[in-house]
Amino acid sequence: MKTPKDYLGHIPGGRVLDVATGSGGFISFLLEGLADPTEIVGIDTSERAAAAFGQAFQESPSVRFEKMDAGQMTFPDCSFDTVCIANSLHHLPEVARVLSEMKRVLRPGGTLLVLEMFRDGQADTQLTHVLLHHWWAAVDRTQQVVHNETYTRAEITAILAGLGLEELGLHELSDLDGAPRDPEAVRQLGEIIDRYIQRAEGHPELQQEGERLRLRVQEVGFHSAGSLLWIGKKPCSPMSS
Repeated sequence: MKTPKDYLGHIPGGRVLDVATGSGGFISFLLEGLADPTEIVGIDTSERAAAAFGQAFQESPSVRFEKMDAGQMTFPDCSFDTVCIANSLHHLPEVARVLSEMKRVLRPGGTLLVLEMFRDGQADTQLTHVLLHHWWAAVDRTQQVVHNETYTRAEITAILAGLGLEELGLHELSDLDGAPRDPEAVRQLGEIIDRYIQRAEGHPELQQEGERLRLRVQEVGFHSAGSLLWIGKKPCSPMSS
């Protein structure tokens, strides 16, 4: 199985920005994979994310959090060597605006990384994750939380092609090694399903879908859905920012 270094080891990290970082889960992937990152800044609008991020990286002085709107960043143009976003495009109210800002703060010749889960062509056990994710999104939307269904592979690549960057790599990350009906994983998913069924109170159709998905987890099993890792380079032309 490939490691983060296999995908990112050729990229000189330099000053890195992780957009919509949440609790910083993708930063561990970056730290393991990138060559020589000097600083990593994670941005998010969530106070809860800030607390979890701070706890996770309290012993990493080169990693820090800033509360910031990804669609209207306060960073100067061309201020990062590497700019990333992971599993967040389908959470954004304005995808094009955020990607435009990411391109703006990336220096000419710098690297843009996008990791995004896709919904098509998944194994049956991975489809369980896709269906769960779409159900979670539907429940979130009843509470006015921006959470859309995931994209297809073609939709992701079309969105990124519109940025006008040079594509350096496109990789599919998929892991089917674990036991699909691992008892601990099934238990944990059951707890998440319980929480979302409670959140869906007043929407009986969504609560029923949750129970159907609980049975699917038990009968079909679960693997994390595959994701696309897109790597692009900002042209060195002065007109590219």
